[in-house]
Amino acid sequence: MSEFLVNLLGERLVNSEKAEVDVQSLGAKLSLVGLFFGCSLNAPCKQFNASLCDFYSKFKKTSEHKDKLEIVFISSDQDQKHWQDFLQEMQWPALPFKDRHKKMKLWNKYKVTSIPSLVFVDATTGKVVCRNGLLVVRDDPKGLEFPWGPKPFAEVVAGPLLRNNRQTTDSSSLEGHYVGVYFSAHWCPPCRSLTRVLVESYRTVKESGQKFEIVFVSADRSEESFKQYFSEMPWLAVPYSDEARRSRLNRLYGIQGIPTLILLDTEGHMITRQGRVEVLNDLECRLFPWHPRPVLELSESNAVQLHEGPCLVLFVDAEEEGELEPAKELIQPIAEKLMAKYKAKEEETPLLFFVAGEDDMSDSLRDYTNLPEAAPLLTILDMSARAKYVRDVEEITPAVVEQFVSDFLAEKLKPEPI
Repeated sequence: MSEFLVNLLGERLVNSEKAEVDVQSLGAKLSLVGLFFGCSLNAPCKQFNASLCDFYSKFKKTSEHKDKLEIVFISSDQDQKHWQDFLQEMQWPALPFKDRHKKMKLWNKYKVTSIPSLVFVDATTGKVVCRNGLLVVRDDPKGLEFPWGPKPFAEVVAGPLLRNNRQTTDSSSLEGHYVGVYFSAHWCPPCRSLTRVLVESYRTVKESGQKFEIVFVSADRSEESFKQYFSEMPWLAVPYSDEARRSRLNRLYGIQGIPTLILLDTEGHMITRQGRVEVLNDLECRLFPWHPRPVLELSESNAVQLHEGPCLVLFVDAEEEGELEPAKELIQPIAEKLMAKYKAKEEETPLLFFVAGEDDMSDSLRDYTNLPEAAPLLTILDMSARAKYVRDVEEITPAVVEQFVSDFLAEKLKPEPI
């Protein structure tokens, strides 16, 4: 058993009988851990838990890999009695109720934005094997596809794709193209808003001579709705009737909400999950194919990323366009260094970087998080943990920022409540 799992989960878990479970004793053969994020008071969590119990029971009885999988419950319950009652329904261990710090670390590490969520991770490295375990439980009830690891995009998308003139083309036509995989639905107002912008962006990029294609993966509730929505789109789509392929694509990219636009390079490797933000922030498509930028200027369209994990935000006195550049240049080398370090480990960076000037967006964020009016002001905001870290100094230098980031990642900073 890897020491990594002890570092990830702690030395002790608890089971439904209130007995301690030694993490080291989970088994030498264990290769995959399913982290089940949920809450006893959430109806979809209760419903999914019943499905997961059935799946787990069958897997442990019939699969040749039964010793290679364990599930651990990561609760967001605030009431210990409710948590304990919910645990009674489970056949697997859980993080101790009082270990809220470790729970929040896991929520942030695996970018969990909604519940229920089931993330399968490698037991020896902690790397994500499958981000959308809910679809595994639904689509592979016998566990025949264990360990549910990611497959190449070309393999998952393989098959005919539709055009809105009812003609079809094979997915092999995507080879050599940048590809946007667009998860969306007509019933979703933000989706329809994004689609209108995306149509213009698509045409702009195509007219510039770039090899670019978009594949629509529908979450519509009927084929009629799909056809109506797709008629507005000039790109390709997975047939609505091919529910299995649509589900596999959702599973491949761990889709937790829509609209989501995944950008892939010409080899099918992911460029960014934040295609929605990139398109809305770059209407003229000057930055296509939208590789992640180390530092973002805080705006209404990218503020959603503040809720996806801890974010460093440097607030400065800047009202005019271009005045944020010195602040960006100050923190960019530190952000680039951190991105490169985690990219080498094939992990997502644990901290996003923003600069914010003086505008309504910044004022709202300061008010919401109860930050001092000082500028410049160096902060790290962790919205999901409702925690903030503030470094209020007269001069913010690269050394100050680097030490602040280092101390945060080493858990040496004391959080203040938001």
